[in-house]
Amino acid sequence: MATIDDGIGRLRNAAFQLRSAANAVTGALRTVTAPITGPWDRFTRWLKSVMPKGLYARSLLIVIIPMVVLQSVVAFMFVDRQWSLVTYYLSSAVTQEIATLIDVYKSYPQDADHAQLRRIAQDRLGLVVDFLPGSQLPPPGAKPFFSQLDEALSDEIRTQIGLPFWIDTVGRSSIVEIRIKLDNTIMRVFARRADIYDPNSWIFLLWMVATTLVVLAIAIAFLRNQIRPIVRLADAAEAFGKGREAPNFRPRGAREVRRAAAAFLEMKGRVERAIEQRTTMLAGVSHDLRTVLTRFKLELALLGESPEIEAVKKDVDEMAAMLEAYLAFARGDTGEQSAPTDMAAFLDELKVDSERHGHRASVTFHGEPEVTVRPAAFKRCLANLVTNAGRFASTIAITGHRDHRWLTVTVDDDGPGIPANLRDDVFKPFLRLDDARNQDEGGTGLGLAIARDIARSHGGDITLGDSPLGGLRATVRVPV
Repeated sequence: MATIDDGIGRLRNAAFQLRSAANAVTGALRTVTAPITGPWDRFTRWLKSVMPKGLYARSLLIVIIPMVVLQSVVAFMFVDRQWSLVTYYLSSAVTQEIATLIDVYKSYPQDADHAQLRRIAQDRLGLVVDFLPGSQLPPPGAKPFFSQLDEALSDEIRTQIGLPFWIDTVGRSSIVEIRIKLDNTIMRVFARRADIYDPNSWIFLLWMVATTLVVLAIAIAFLRNQIRPIVRLADAAEAFGKGREAPNFRPRGAREVRRAAAAFLEMKGRVERAIEQRTTMLAGVSHDLRTVLTRFKLELALLGESPEIEAVKKDVDEMAAMLEAYLAFARGDTGEQSAPTDMAAFLDELKVDSERHGHRASVTFHGEPEVTVRPAAFKRCLANLVTNAGRFASTIAITGHRDHRWLTVTVDDDGPGIPANLRDDVFKPFLRLDDARNQDEGGTGLGLAIARDIARSHGGDITLGDSPLGGLRATVRVPV
């Protein structure tokens, strides 16, 4: 046994040493690759931050980016191979003609005004040639920012002629002027730009850009039609989550989108049927129980008056109130349709109710007051919170705020509050905490549970926190 234990111990030590070595190697690799991975990580984070988040914009990028890359490659290949090659060939041909004229000028006798040479250049080569007195070329002029003609023509003159020269490709739109310094004179040549440069190459680029714009317009229209059913499905799901109806929604678009929409409608129907069945069952139960309670009340009324009878009547009334609370919690707010509601006026009504019960109350509302909610249900949600605050506090402050996304209503009080570790428990149905503020004497402990259920049916929630007044703050937050 000792030998086995020693062997196990050695294996553990070896495994520990191997793990330590692996960690050391990993740390060394991270240190070595940090200069590379660090900038790459920053670049990927920046790219994610600037990339569009919507499906429509991302789909457009999927179409546009390959098209732009393809067109850029085609344009580069055309300019680099076709356009440049043609320009160099044309420039080389004209330079050869000028070199031929120079050879004729130097090798053969010329008349006084070089009329024969100028005639041959004009009639046979399409060049206008004359000879200027003096031996100095003009100073170099400003070169265009991008001119393949200047580059190609200058290279060919240096290669084929090898004499000092001066060219002007921008002075006249259709004529290129070339001056070459000879022994005791300057030879000036006027050539047509069309003979040196391909003037129609821009037509190819124009057609390429126009075709790209047409294709992009078609892609945008097609993608918009394909994305629209997905947006409608998202809107319908969001409306259903808020308890609202989407009356004109039906499956549209591509096959996969239709399947998703059909699945959503089927799920929506199952949820509504389950709620309807629950409501129907509860209605039957409430009818039967109310019948029994009514019979109890009639029998008690026939028994006369006595302390025992009064106690039983009180128990029956409490049972009826408990039954109504249970049914209200189970039934929820089904059957009510959402409608625009003036939330500022609604909060003022809560303030009046609180003051009627002897509490000091204040109301403040910021933003657009009209909000689409189920009015009766949402009123009950906030009324439960205000009533719960009124049981344990003398001062209540109600604040509402509406922005472009959310409606937030806070109910603050100066009561004893609820410990932080019990704030989630008070929302549990039928739960009453011995020392908590939601303990209803003779109640059911469903007030906060009903309030949260209604808030969540609107797509929001209720949270509890510390109030600036020293008590509890209940915050209702629902999307608008």
